[in-house]
Amino acid sequence: MTAHPLAPAARRALLEQRHPVWVPRTLSGAVDHAAGSFPERPLVITDRASWSYGETVDRSRRLAAGLRGLGVRAGDHVAVLLANYAEFPVVTYALSRLGATAVPVNFLVRTAELGFILRRSHAVALVVMDAFRGTDHLAVLDELAPGWETAGGGEALPELRSVVVVETGQAPARPGTTTLAALADLDPLVDEPVGDPHAPAVLLFTSGTTGEPKGVPLTHDMLLRAAYSSVLGRAFADGHRITFSLPMYHVYGFVEGLLTVPFVGGAIVPQLVFDPAATVVAIQAHRCTDALLIPTMTLGVLAELRAHEHDLSSLTHLFSSGGVSPAGIWDAIDDVFGAVCGGVEVVTGYGQSETTASTTCTRPEDDPDRRRTTNGRVRDAGIAGDPDLDRQLVVYRTADPVTGAALEPGAVGELLARGPGVIDGYFENPAADATTFTADGWLRTGDLGSVDADGWLRLAGRVKDCYRCGGEQVVPGDVEVVLAAHPSIAQAHVVPLPDERMGEVGVAWVVLAPGAELDAAQVLAWAAPQLARFKVPRHVLAIDPAQIPLTPSGRPRKFLLAERARQTLLPS
Repeated sequence: MTAHPLAPAARRALLEQRHPVWVPRTLSGAVDHAAGSFPERPLVITDRASWSYGETVDRSRRLAAGLRGLGVRAGDHVAVLLANYAEFPVVTYALSRLGATAVPVNFLVRTAELGFILRRSHAVALVVMDAFRGTDHLAVLDELAPGWETAGGGEALPELRSVVVVETGQAPARPGTTTLAALADLDPLVDEPVGDPHAPAVLLFTSGTTGEPKGVPLTHDMLLRAAYSSVLGRAFADGHRITFSLPMYHVYGFVEGLLTVPFVGGAIVPQLVFDPAATVVAIQAHRCTDALLIPTMTLGVLAELRAHEHDLSSLTHLFSSGGVSPAGIWDAIDDVFGAVCGGVEVVTGYGQSETTASTTCTRPEDDPDRRRTTNGRVRDAGIAGDPDLDRQLVVYRTADPVTGAALEPGAVGELLARGPGVIDGYFENPAADATTFTADGWLRTGDLGSVDADGWLRLAGRVKDCYRCGGEQVVPGDVEVVLAAHPSIAQAHVVPLPDERMGEVGVAWVVLAPGAELDAAQVLAWAAPQLARFKVPRHVLAIDPAQIPLTPSGRPRKFLLAERARQTLLPS
């Protein structure tokens, strides 16, 4: 850990002096409050623009006026299909000013998926990029709702009244469209409605690993409490500056990135796509103090730092989280960043959209073994926490994934969560509510893990990823930990393959360490003494890390890897 000028406890004390009591606010109210103290400080820094708190507030007020002119009102849902451009925060704060709910959309969705989200959310307007990374989003709209430029969603999407286009420079201008630049050039909104901190600020649709997307409503107050708990737990200093390429349509980039920095007058340096070299250059060029990464990104950054020299003297923090981390990654972070910048305060955590981002996290001062072996403890949210839950926002317990029976501390089972940081239900989806929430109100996370008597949470995998080999249940995480410890393997992802005799057998997709070659027989012989016979995979296949399908939070989409295994290994 780096020698920060102040210890984490001292930084937390300063934060608690700055924020002595919790004041419920809307998202726009929070940024306005910060702008009152830091109007000239940068809030958003990108390759295309750098906007201060004052400029961001002004732009959001102008855009709010433009959106109101299109008929957007309090309680309306507005879909936002936008990458990590500087306009994303402006759109978010503008909708907050109107009392409208933002519906962030994954920009990788296809035509049918976009139509599903627009219909399910009852979106009255859509803010959309014209094109991004080879996808012509306006052509997608042409297919989905012809004539959208003047007729909105038409017969296909009757509730969609308006489409606002964000021109990215990646496509020629489309005549007759309403552009965000034009809307944001109006006189600023001056008579903002009184916002409700307990109303939904965003409606996120889960990407998940299986099933149709489900709408997750998160209120302004839930989001800001979760963001403050991150600031407090990680002990942000004044002016904290974070870079990330994680999309802001997901809670990781949105809450842990955008919503945290106003509490300390800091800034975000969002990137449009992940590139290890670009990430390191951004840290150096913009004097970032922090980076948000998922494990595959962390491995890429480590490789870049091993290969080239960089000045990362500004970096003091690192958040690497998203599923079960590869073996050895924490020692590698300590070694590489120790050599490059004297070390960083590195943490890991666990959470999901339904729990308003990360709920458990290690602290910078925790023993390094905690991040090697756990996903942290439930965060102390300080003034933002529930006094009846010992200042926490979420609590966890485990249950048998089949019977639902409560398990003893330390036993592996399905993680269940409840508390003010957990949603009460999905948006207009009683069927999902019935299968996701227990009769006494606990959220079934779908994750396998354990919580010991001291509150340390250990993630083991997904309930739906488990399979039965010869009638015995296999938890892929148990196998992946063993395989990832092999010197030739950097990552392992185990999925089931149908088998006539055993029912299912395991297939291990492995990412090889640099310079290594796969000897499947040797790997299996090495792993066999460490695993029960039914847990030993039948097959080991190599895969490039870029070919692993991931959710926005960095979790492998195991069902796609299982399908790839079937196509590779089973005759047609």
